[in-house]
Amino acid sequence: MNSDFVIAVHSLTFLAHADDRLATSDHIATSVSVHPVRVRKVLALLRKRGYIRSKEGAKGGFILNRDPQDVTLDELYRLTAEGSIQPKWPNPNPQCLIGANIEKSMDSIFTGAERQMENYFGQYTIADVLRIVEQRAKM
Repeated sequence: MNSDFVIAVHSLTFLAHADDRLATSDHIATSVSVHPVRVRKVLALLRKRGYIRSKEGAKGGFILNRDPQDVTLDELYRLTAEGSIQPKWPNPNPQCLIGANIEKSMDSIFTGAERQMENYFGQYTIADVLRIVEQRAKM
């Protein structure tokens, strides 16, 4: 799984918590603990797909454009990380029965695992993630 998925979930959860207040990419990046440029790249994708809106300028920032209960983690996974559990195979020996066929043989196994993971992620929304975070914070 790549970090874009994690940044997308973190960012949308951060914005859901911010409610109707604008949040800058710098504030979100501080929360995620990654460089703001990485966050802005993911935010640009989320904005393009309608998950968030942005306001330019000195008092600008980002705000959710969708209800957190309507944004499922499987959507975000497909948007940012689909195919990322598929390993990069080394250059196997094409003269070997196993080496010549292992990658294509394993493709369906990894595809099936990914579909199961997406189905599991589909059970959770950004609102659920925020609720879990808030519950943990009370412990």
